Amino acid sequence: MADIDTKSIMNKEKGFTTQLVHSERLQNLESGAIHQPAHHSVLFAYDKAEDLVDVFQGRSKNHSYARQSTPSVNVLQNTLTQLEKGHSSLVFATGMAALTTTMLTLLKAGDHVIFSQFIFGNTNSFTQTLSQYGIEVDCIDITSCTDIKQAIKSNTRMLFCETIANPVTQVADIKAMKDLCQPHNIVLVVDNTMTPSYLFNAQAHGADLIVTSLTKYFGGHGNVLGGAVVDTGNYDWQNYPNILDTYKNNDPKTWAITQIKKKGLRDMGASLSSDSVHLLSVGSETLAMRLDKSCSTAHKLAEFLQQHEKINRVYYPGLKSHPQYQIARQQFKYPGAILSFDLVDSIDCLAFINQLKVILCSTHLGDNRTLAIPVAPTIYYEMGLARRQKMGIKEGMIRLSVGIEDGEDLIEDISQALDKC
Repeated sequence: MADIDTKSIMNKEKGFTTQLVHSERLQNLESGAIHQPAHHSVLFAYDKAEDLVDVFQGRSKNHSYARQSTPSVNVLQNTLTQLEKGHSSLVFATGMAALTTTMLTLLKAGDHVIFSQFIFGNTNSFTQTLSQYGIEVDCIDITSCTDIKQAIKSNTRMLFCETIANPVTQVADIKAMKDLCQPHNIVLVVDNTMTPSYLFNAQAHGADLIVTSLTKYFGGHGNVLGGAVVDTGNYDWQNYPNILDTYKNNDPKTWAITQIKKKGLRDMGASLSSDSVHLLSVGSETLAMRLDKSCSTAHKLAEFLQQHEKINRVYYPGLKSHPQYQIARQQFKYPGAILSFDLVDSIDCLAFINQLKVILCSTHLGDNRTLAIPVAPTIYYEMGLARRQKMGIKEGMIRLSVGIEDGEDLIEDISQALDKC
């Protein structure tokens, strides 16, 4: 088989899907394979003890133990780094593992973190955990630059937001947030689960660290868990006070990702299995096509619901009525594939969902199938009524994660359910 000139292929910028489907085979896989094999070895042996020492002390990129890395994991990490136009990546067993280990390894007692008040339920729960460890947390309206300015303190280390909030779809202006963070050396951490790299170039907009749930759109098929953190290369870690001296012996661009890997992935152990790597890699190949279909259908559903007499309000960044409509247009290729809506007061949200025949009742999102969930009594139940009201979540709100079914079938399903309520 002829050698592949990977350098010449990658020197010329290719389209998103071209890069994605060829990423694995261009990483020097053996025997011309197009997919990296799933490596199941936990340990890696060396003929010379000095070579193993070099791995432990960071002079070699080879492997010591599967909790930290495997050949399979490295290939996926390289793909993610390429797609996000970043410097380096780490993958984890779940998206929450990526988020929590990043913060627990880069923050310490006495630090201050600013969170968007419009955050995923489990992330909200994690803010309480941080507070128990002596880390000061403020949850604010990140759509307001004034509120962000007022929240910044001398000990503020991070600002965290989601690109499109779940479930009310508030949109963060990432460039504006970066402008506020930079003078204070605050690390801007962006969760782009709702807008994968095909929809949004977080690196170009100023994100310093990107966290994402690979379980959702990246894998796409509801059959595997995974998460990642990507260092975009935007932040100068020489300006960050919490990097341990142990991890300052190499290029400063590697300091943060090394600390997350050693203190988070290694010590906390939320490793992604090689079998999961394979499922994520194969599932991701159709990411762009799936998002094209899902986002297009989501927009049609939002417009249909907005005109329906039994719907009070629709929350979708692609609608001109959305308060961050212009920001969404500027930032994203498409305004995402999730939307939420409030039924008129006379209709019970549970009764409506029970009438759906095609759309599934499920807590997941980013799947090939369209999913509906009553938000208040499920994924946001634990935070209580007051916090839900602060986030803009009505008690009867329904969230849709739009899949790849034919849009006409979804509209028909919603129509017949509304007719019966």
